[in-house]
Amino acid sequence: MNFLRGVMGGQSAGPQHTEAETIQKLCDRVASSTLLDDRRNAVRALKSLSKKYRLEVGIQAMEHLIHVLQTDRSDSEIIAYALDTLYNIISNDEEEEVEENSTRQSEDLGSQFTEIFIKQPENVTLLLSLLEEFDFHVRWPGVRLLTSLLKQLGPPVQQIILVSPMGVSKLMDLLADSREIIRNDGVLLLQALTRSNGAIQKIVAFENAFERLLDIITEEGNSDGGIVVEDCLILLQNLLKNNNSNQNFFKEGSYIQRMKAWFEVGDENPGWSAQKVTNLHLMLQLVRVLVSPTNPPGATSSCQKAMFQCGLLQQLCTILMATGIPADILTETINTVSEVIRGCQVNQDYFASVNAPSNPPRPAIVVLLMSMVNERQPFVLRCAVLYCFQCFLYKNEKGQGEIVATLLPSTIDATGNSVSAGQLLCGGLFSTDSLSNWCAAVALAHALQGNATQKEQLLRVQLATSIGNPPVSLLQQCTNILSQGDKIDRRGSKIQTRVGLLMLLCTWLSNCPIAVTHFLHNSANVPFLTGQIAENLGEEEQLVQGLCALLLGISIYFNDNSLENYTKEKLKQLIEKRIGKENYIEKLGFISKHELYSRASQKPQPNFPSPEYMIFDHEFTKLVKELEGVITKAIYKSSEEDKKEEEVKKTLEQHDNIVTHYKNMIREQDLQLEELKQQVSTLKCQNEQLQTAVTQQASQIQQHKDQYNLLKVQLGKDNHHQGSHSDGAQVNGIQPEEISRLREEIEELRSHQVLLQSQLAEKDTVIENLRSSQVSGMSEQALATCSPRDAEQVAELKQELSALKSQLCSQSLEITRLQTENSELQQRAETLAKSVPVEGESELVTAAKTTDVEGRLSALLQETKELKNEIKALSEERTAIQKQLDSSNSTIAILQTEKDKLYLEVTDSKKEQDDLLVLLADQDQKILSLKSKLKDLGHPVEEEDESGDQEDDDDELDDGDRDQDI
Repeated sequence: MNFLRGVMGGQSAGPQHTEAETIQKLCDRVASSTLLDDRRNAVRALKSLSKKYRLEVGIQAMEHLIHVLQTDRSDSEIIAYALDTLYNIISNDEEEEVEENSTRQSEDLGSQFTEIFIKQPENVTLLLSLLEEFDFHVRWPGVRLLTSLLKQLGPPVQQIILVSPMGVSKLMDLLADSREIIRNDGVLLLQALTRSNGAIQKIVAFENAFERLLDIITEEGNSDGGIVVEDCLILLQNLLKNNNSNQNFFKEGSYIQRMKAWFEVGDENPGWSAQKVTNLHLMLQLVRVLVSPTNPPGATSSCQKAMFQCGLLQQLCTILMATGIPADILTETINTVSEVIRGCQVNQDYFASVNAPSNPPRPAIVVLLMSMVNERQPFVLRCAVLYCFQCFLYKNEKGQGEIVATLLPSTIDATGNSVSAGQLLCGGLFSTDSLSNWCAAVALAHALQGNATQKEQLLRVQLATSIGNPPVSLLQQCTNILSQGDKIDRRGSKIQTRVGLLMLLCTWLSNCPIAVTHFLHNSANVPFLTGQIAENLGEEEQLVQGLCALLLGISIYFNDNSLENYTKEKLKQLIEKRIGKENYIEKLGFISKHELYSRASQKPQPNFPSPEYMIFDHEFTKLVKELEGVITKAIYKSSEEDKKEEEVKKTLEQHDNIVTHYKNMIREQDLQLEELKQQVSTLKCQNEQLQTAVTQQASQIQQHKDQYNLLKVQLGKDNHHQGSHSDGAQVNGIQPEEISRLREEIEELRSHQVLLQSQLAEKDTVIENLRSSQVSGMSEQALATCSPRDAEQVAELKQELSALKSQLCSQSLEITRLQTENSELQQRAETLAKSVPVEGESELVTAAKTTDVEGRLSALLQETKELKNEIKALSEERTAIQKQLDSSNSTIAILQTEKDKLYLEVTDSKKEQDDLLVLLADQDQKILSLKSKLKDLGHPVEEEDESGDQEDDDDELDDGDRDQDI
């Protein structure tokens, strides 16, 4: 405080003595006045003075203003005045017409007042509690004040908010405020809150910030939105940049899929406003944050796959090939696509298949390379294309092979109708533009990076230099251009072409003894290198000397001693004689000591302020770091050590071959094991399914058994009930033996009946015979003249005939009686068989009944199944109706809430109007009383406009009150 008073005393443009006294009196009035109106008026006066006399009001009134915030929370008006006053004291946002040194002093004042305010952490907690008030005149100034505190002293204020209970959650509620100005300032507040604080970033992310911010961006129109979209994108970058936890949460929450709509930009675009360009630029940067090479490889890879699956990469490629896109957006889109495809095989394959909308269609890679080797294109665009080509080839052996294949004789288009990527690279490599030389050399080096097969394939490339001369290899042509040095007039840097070619040759020869042999086979190469290293040249040429030393060291380290004149030992002797080992090592160290070397080694993206700084490639710096030490050791080794090392290398190679063989076997076994595991898991699943089916069937069988037993019991009861009423007590006690006896009697009666019927038939035959003989042989005359003996016989026969007739009648009666008895016995036997089945027939009857029961069961099951389906359909319909009812209830609840809010606002407005009417009425009464007093005193009173009189009287009364108070 004493320091601030000293600053106040030292101010050149200090306030007048009367103003200082006024501020002091206002502070005393705030501290000592008992009436709320007096305190409110005093705070309002301090607010009006705080902009012009910031230092004095801050020194004298800050403590009183904080006390007002603590004690007068019930009055929103005085709270609003106090918050606005504190904001004017602390904030540096207000534009003041002062000199630069005064502006710097003003910024110091803001940070010092902020330090005083947060010295008591309870002040920040109090401010957070005030943000819970829904009143606009309290909430909005509170948001502005807290934002200003965070801008002045971010880390300590962040720490206070972090330890405050539900502090971050209270601030997150600002995003849900229906008033746009509070919501938008809440976004700015969260920007300042989340800056460089990982803990707060995580809390904000898990408070559903991503969902709310993306909703705001969508509501505002995505890239066509205004400054609010820009603020939301900056906040999203704060939450995601260098925060692996939030990046994973963003990916797992499927928010990457929502980013696709941001880039739906058609070719027929009416115009690009500055705000739209800014928004789209931030959106592209947000995509790059998720797939940055500095992120963990696993997180980057998962985000790249998600971007391909949701179509985001395809949308970016559409922008890449569209027309009418601003240059800076096109450049940033190329950089974004580069990092989305970097190291991801699926994305790289898709990018290789993208064609430009031309006639005939050309691959996007070819179109981009045409821009890279075109010196009329902007420098940043050429750098972006080079980065895109590098990312396309990063860990992409397939893509490397395709690029190298366009240079081989068997794949070159003899008609010349289409230009290939390889032809463009060769054209750039040998053009007169040094920047094109460097870019083409680095791009070709990336096609060989870590791929020994393509290094050997590139040795086959032959170039036709001029008509009539034999073709030369690409390797030879590179060394020829290198040896010419500055003799060729080139546009751009003097050393850029040679540096690019040397980096290409170093990459080409490293880890490729065959390429080293081809390089050493040209007898002019080694003398050129030794001559370059041995000379004492200027500082600009030192880098070229260092690269020549590196190339010579690679020729020694990866030499297989296949050329007698250039074995390892002879090359080392040559260095010792013509250069000196110490001098050679010193020249080799020029590379890593160069000022641009460390800058290139930091990030993969070639980001240079101007073409002159474009010297080193990121991947080449890794190669230098890897080879510098081993080359130094190789130079100092003796021949015996080299022999031992060769033997060790051979042993290690054999060992590596054995290990590789076993690794392949293990890999194959792992694959087989995985297949077997998959089969086992499949069989397990099938087994579980079968066991489940068996269990279900067993339960169904058990249910059927239970139902069968139940029906059997019920059927037995019914049969028992019927048998008890069929034949009285005689049936209840009947036995199977008695039933068999009755059946035997029935059979005997049937046989006796058959016998009687046969006898009857014989008698009928005899009678018929007698009748026929009597009719045919006798007449009355014959009877009269017959002998007495014959008459006796005839009489006997008549008697016998009558006897037979009587017997026949009796037997007919007996037969009728027996038939009746037989029918009664059969009916009785059938009744008994139905009531108590015989053992031999019981199984058949049971089987028939079981079949009948099963048929009834199947019918019942079918009916049950149909009923279940109907119940299921009804339940689904009920669920749908319930969902509709829930949505309707939620809509009704929202409408009811809005209605309550509107009712409260209307009520508040009515109260304010009533208060104003009361105040106006009081004012009118005062005016009338004053006029009457003036009339009583004899002063003439003119009838004027009441409103004008009222305003004049108010001004007079305010001036009078102020003079009286002062």
